[in-house]
Amino acid sequence: MRIDALVFDFDGLLMDTETTSLRVWQYLWEWHGLELDLGTFFAPHGGDVTAERYAALAAAVGPDYDQAASHAARMAYRDEVHAALELCAGIGEWLDEARDLGLRLAVASSSPRDWITDHLSRIGYLDRFEFLACGDEVESVKPEPDVYLLALARLGVPADRALAFEDTVHGVAAAKAAGLRCVAIPHPHAEPALFTAADVLLTSAADRPLASVIAPPR
Repeated sequence: MRIDALVFDFDGLLMDTETTSLRVWQYLWEWHGLELDLGTFFAPHGGDVTAERYAALAAAVGPDYDQAASHAARMAYRDEVHAALELCAGIGEWLDEARDLGLRLAVASSSPRDWITDHLSRIGYLDRFEFLACGDEVESVKPEPDVYLLALARLGVPADRALAFEDTVHGVAAAKAAGLRCVAIPHPHAEPALFTAADVLLTSAADRPLASVIAPPR
């Protein structure tokens, strides 16, 4: 079956905000003289876990915890880190190749729309995507398929004519639940061995030309 559209996750796939998020929270814990537990940092689902992370920090700091000061320190450092963030390796070349191939592009992310538009606008890539389907527009975030179903509906493309790209296990699960084939590029803090449901597993978008990735399986 011919592929007409590509649907990309955002965080960790188009831009490595997974690593920057980790760096920012590590910084904040160190700002309080503490060490972040890396083993429990990444949630097994999409969506906003900021409140839970602040609650864990508050519990670790104790009664002297100042949420306003912590938030101000976190946001200042996050803005500094994100100012230098670009597309993940190989993604720009893939987007150029997709344009040359006449493929339609969308984003399906558990993150809110303003998070995605702010990042993509800053680096000049927002207009590459025909549609965004975002976590603040659906009832349930990944691993539920809602954002992928919304992206497909906006594109007007059936699932078997689209291909998803993901960096997390729960993202792959969401894409597959929506009926899409899925290419996985695990983010640097994910375990590749867990991506057994992916149809294609790569270490980077720079590994292969897009045309070879979207070719139908033999």
